[in-house]
Amino acid sequence: MERYRTMRAYSAGGVVFRLTPMRSPEKDFADSQHGLELEASSSEDLGCVEVVLVGRSHAGIWVLPKGTPQAGETIEQVAVREAREETGLQVRLIAYIGNISYSFVRDQVRYHKQVRHFLLEAIGGDTALHDYEYDMVEWFPLAEACRRLTYQNEVNILYQAEEILQRWLQEQRKEGQI
Repeated sequence: MERYRTMRAYSAGGVVFRLTPMRSPEKDFADSQHGLELEASSSEDLGCVEVVLVGRSHAGIWVLPKGTPQAGETIEQVAVREAREETGLQVRLIAYIGNISYSFVRDQVRYHKQVRHFLLEAIGGDTALHDYEYDMVEWFPLAEACRRLTYQNEVNILYQAEEILQRWLQEQRKEGQI
């Protein structure tokens, strides 16, 4: 039996979302024909949630952005920094979602990894500004993101994020923020 050295590893990341106006195909076509800008006219137009995924085309994977802490960082700071680096987006931390744990072996070392995920709102930036770690960064509607994610434990995080996001959106509407 082969023996491995065991290491515990921690990282943080999250579900980066944006709200996009819900549009009818007819209105989209008419606006595109007349050069009209897309803008939300009422709170009913908000309702389509998109999330950003990062991927590696050669490996054929799509995942949530995440990474390891640097010295002195809180876990929340790690999540915000890694989301910014891997997606090119500026984000604002909304809430803690949950964590996932898994194990893997690399170079004769068995790693037990725990990843803490946060709900993060995209507030600026551009996906074209992402770092080199992933070669694909794309927005997907929530349901499509669930289908694209490679790992089931991240799909579960996305479902948890959706519940937290719906509660947060209700609060924002009550407070007149959206």
